Amino acid sequence: MRRTQLFLDDDLWDVLRARAREEGTTVSDLVRQAARERYLGKLEERRQAMQALVGIRKDRSELSDSVEYVRRLRHGRRVGKPLS
Repeated sequence: MRRTQLFLDDDLWDVLRARAREEGTTVSDLVRQAARERYLGKLEERRQAMQALVGIRKDRSELSDSVEYVRRLRHGRRVGKPLS
């Protein structure tokens, strides 16, 4: 953990201090929690979404040979070659 120093407006400080008292925590904990939710929360959501996609198409028979599958998709669509 690293120590840092912040300058907060008086109104923000008052709100954070009151909230910290209500929740029985510190202003520092509230700031860390807010920063974590703002900057790490979305990263974790994206990571979970990407993980959910892993293996989603593993049972599709047409994908058993990925090279052949891509060739079939590209067939007839090369530059200078008429579409078939």
